[in-house]
Formats: sequence, C-alpha cells, structure tokens
Amino acid sequence: MDILDNLKVSKGAFGDIAEIGHGYITFPKLKGPLSTRMTFNGREKIVWSINNYLGLATHPEVQKADAAAAAEYSLAYPMGSRIMSGNLDEHELLERQLADFVGKEDAILFNYGYPGVTSSIDAILSRRDVVIYDEESHACIIDGVRLHLGKRMAFKHNDIEHLEKQLQKAVAMAEQSRGGILVISEGVFSMRGDQGKLKEIVELKKKYPFRLYIDDAHGFGVLGKNGAGVGEEQGITDEIDFYFATFAKSMASIGAFLAANKEVVKYLYYNTRSQVFAKSPPMTIVKGALKRLELVKAHPEFRERMWEVANTLREGLAERGLNVGDGASPITPVYLEGSIEEAKNVLLDLRERENIFCSGVIYPVVPKGVILFRLVPTAVHTDVDVQETLDAFERVSKKLAEGYYQKHSIAPAVGM
Repeated sequence: MDILDNLKVSKGAFGDIAEIGHGYITFPKLKGPLSTRMTFNGREKIVWSINNYLGLATHPEVQKADAAAAAEYSLAYPMGSRIMSGNLDEHELLERQLADFVGKEDAILFNYGYPGVTSSIDAILSRRDVVIYDEESHACIIDGVRLHLGKRMAFKHNDIEHLEKQLQKAVAMAEQSRGGILVISEGVFSMRGDQGKLKEIVELKKKYPFRLYIDDAHGFGVLGKNGAGVGEEQGITDEIDFYFATFAKSMASIGAFLAANKEVVKYLYYNTRSQVFAKSPPMTIVKGALKRLELVKAHPEFRERMWEVANTLREGLAERGLNVGDGASPITPVYLEGSIEEAKNVLLDLRERENIFCSGVIYPVVPKGVILFRLVPTAVHTDVDVQETLDAFERVSKKLAEGYYQKHSIAPAVGM
C-alpha cells in the first residue's frame, strides 16, 4: 500500500466535517478588525469564539507596545535559540515577573503553548516514571504523554475516586521500576469550562508520593483574586509542582511559560527540546508580553467586567431552560440534543439567520446525540451582544425541540 493512500481528509480525525465544512465549519474566515462583531460569510456576526478574555488584543497600550517593539526589533531579533545566541535580559525579566505573579521561584518561556506542554512533559518524565492524566486533557497533554516511554494511564474526568485507584496501581509500578509518579490535570477544561478538582487531587498527596503538573491556559489572568490562576483560585499554589500557562488566552498573544522551583527550571532550560532546538521568542513578542502582564496586574476591572459578562450570559441561558453545565470559568457551554444533521442545521441557523458565531462540536468530541456550543465571553462584549445572543439561543433551542431541524435543511448564503 502507498502511504499516501492513508493521507485523505475522509480518514482524518474530523472525517466528514472536514469533507463538507471546510471554510465554513472548519477553517472559517472572520474578517475585519478584531472585535466582538466581525464579518463572516459576508455579514456581521456577534463573535463568541475568540479567547480575548480581558480585551487586551485591542487595548491601546498593547497596540502601542506591539507596534513600537516591531518597529525597533522586527520579528527577527534575536536570532538563534536562546541556548546558543538568542537570550536577552528581557527574556529573563519576563520569566521573573511571571514566576513572581503565579507564586513560583522561577519560570521558563516557550514559543508556543502546544509544543511547550508536549516537550516539557517529555523532559520531566523518564522511562522509569508513571504518568496519570485526566482523560479529557487537551491534545497537547495527550501528545506529551504519548511521547513517554514508561507506564501511563488516564483517570476519568475529575473523578477523584478513580484517580486514587490509578494512584494505587501507579505506586506499585513505580516501586518496581524505581521511578516517580506525575499527575496531570488542567486549571480549566476548554470544552466544558469546568475547573480541575485540584484541591481534591492535592489532598491525595498526603497518601501517595506524586508530583502535580497543571496546564492553566484558560485560568491564567482570569481566575483568582489577582488573576494569578487556578492555584490562587483554589488556594493550592504551593502544591502545584509544574504550573504551565499560555499567552494565547487572557494575554491575547502567542507564547507560554512553565513556572516551578529554580532547580526544575534550570533543568528545563537545558532539556526541553522545543526550546533548545528552536528560535528564541522574538523581542516583539517578549516586549508585548511584558506590557500585557503589567495591564493584567494593574487593571482588575478588566477581569471584573469579563466575569460580569460571563455570569449574565450563563444565567440568562439557564433562565431560558438551556443546559449550561456546572462550569466555574468564563467558558460557557450550551448542551443541546440532536442528530449530526440537526447539529449542522442549528449551527447554520445561528450563523446565517441569527448572526451568532460560536464554535460547535459533536460526536466523538461529545457523546452521540449531544450538540455542544461553546461561547467565550470577554471584557469587551456589550450588554447588547449578550441580549441578542440569549434571544437567538432561545429561538433555535425551541425550533430544535419542535423538530424543525429534522424537516428543514439550512444552507449558507455562500456555498460551503
């Protein structure tokens, strides 16, 4: 067999959706200035799919800092990896400020979140170690675990009883292999919007010898009194051994970091392959991140407004009889029931008639018969945005319940 025979969209992870929805359901093009209202398919939509939690993407001070850094340095400087020729005082300054903000001794920067998680997990684990991870972890965690040459096992999502059973097995495995145990979870799970049960996980440290790795991509800058993330929110900062977060959400940029004790960070400096063998984060990104972090710390009102929008949206949907789950983050899921065909028609109705742009997922991401729409509230969404969205979801949910989408196929104004 020719290996190219396997490289067909229909055989990929997204299967039929990739075949019928390219450019509309998948790889859609939102046009115009970054905002809560942008143009899609030729018309203005209210956008709930951009992780610009605090509204920093278009903040005047951020735009000024980005422009000034780009004019002074371009995206080239510094050249080379940090280990060879690309390390500057600003990289280390940003690392110190990030570590201090999240209550850790030190931090290491990464170019991007995905390879940062994957390669840091790979660097932390030896073949003798056992890793246990929440089964609904993000793909970057799954890929990091897949690189592990030792024992690995999942525990049911946020199921502490099952985690303890897995820990009991892991202790025996680790004693046999003379290795350690790493438990991995998330601060906020990106589809459901629920927080990891980290306080309960930390309690298990009293009974079992393990270290804890947390990916807090959606919690950093958002959770906690000061926005320092899930550790601050749940009061367990000191018990998180490896704290990872990205700049792609609340900081509205690219890049990431891992914070831990100084010895761990020094080790990762020399052993995390995605950094040792990659170009240094450009000064434009670093300078921009410094400004963003400054604003996160100095303006709690951004976070307060985001929560106001999120709570109004969630409560309004629930009041209209919609299932929004029990999440404790800005991410607002809306769970509906229906077939794959109905799911497609609801999505099209929301976008084409209601002018609401949000992400929708179906099986196998969620169980068969479940339709999940995910809305991401931000500090810059308006009360009008919220009200129009509530009205739209009330209308489509009623039509779904009445069987409308079984009988009527909806087509986009411009063919998919």
